[in-house]
Amino acid sequence: MKIGIVTDSTSDLPPDLAEEHSLEVIPTILILDGKEFADGEGISREEFYTRLRGMKKPPTTAAPSIGEFTTRYQTLFAKGCDHILSIHAATQLTAIVNTARQAADEFSDRITVLDSGSLSLGLGFQVVAAAETVEKGLQAAIHAVRSAHDRVKVFAALDTMNNLRYSGRVPYAVAQLGGLLSIKPVIELAEGVIKPISASRTTRQANERMANLMKSTGAMERLAILHTGAELRAKEFLNRMMGEVSHSLPRDILMMNVTPVIGAHVGPDGLGFAAIKA
Repeated sequence: MKIGIVTDSTSDLPPDLAEEHSLEVIPTILILDGKEFADGEGISREEFYTRLRGMKKPPTTAAPSIGEFTTRYQTLFAKGCDHILSIHAATQLTAIVNTARQAADEFSDRITVLDSGSLSLGLGFQVVAAAETVEKGLQAAIHAVRSAHDRVKVFAALDTMNNLRYSGRVPYAVAQLGGLLSIKPVIELAEGVIKPISASRTTRQANERMANLMKSTGAMERLAILHTGAELRAKEFLNRMMGEVSHSLPRDILMMNVTPVIGAHVGPDGLGFAAIKA
């Protein structure tokens, strides 16, 4: 059985990795100053975060259309796929999964849609797990996704609460943190829910909390250091972790300037990491 794999651009998969595994990545939509951009087109990540810092009203985002999913599915079937595994961002945070399921309904039982419960490489690593196992069959690939899902850890230290509060995707408990002056919250994304971990007064304190969270994660099978236009902060954090817990880190570590479709909601200058526990 030939199986195609589809995901969306909130997976933050590097283009070379997507190409290596023949993944179909559907771009989500960024709406900036009233203009729509397909994620990854028309504006670089660096330019986006530069502009975001000066914006009083954060940009918005939208899920791809049902037609976009239908077209991608049809293309894969035309290429000889017998089944499609479609893995997407957490349904509590976006309409992408529901849109994928609506499109999949047109193809009877030939498409399996999975909710990753995550974002960025928390999603992307689940997609890679499927791709690495897909030659063993559909059930093996689904099992690999679920195994990665059960072991994923995603944490972030935000530099501001403004974007997350404006997005409407933030729970009350997290919003209360942002009501304090100059708070830099540390949050966890688990099963599609944003959970408050701590509230720091300074970036240094937030970095310290993130370091402790990485240390407590233990041995990792996969790891990505995430940032929103804060490359120096991310590199310094990784260098520190390489010095303190190198024995727990995988050989290959990704560093990702997070897609604007996520950055629009979490704000600039943030630091995070996504890991799959060993």
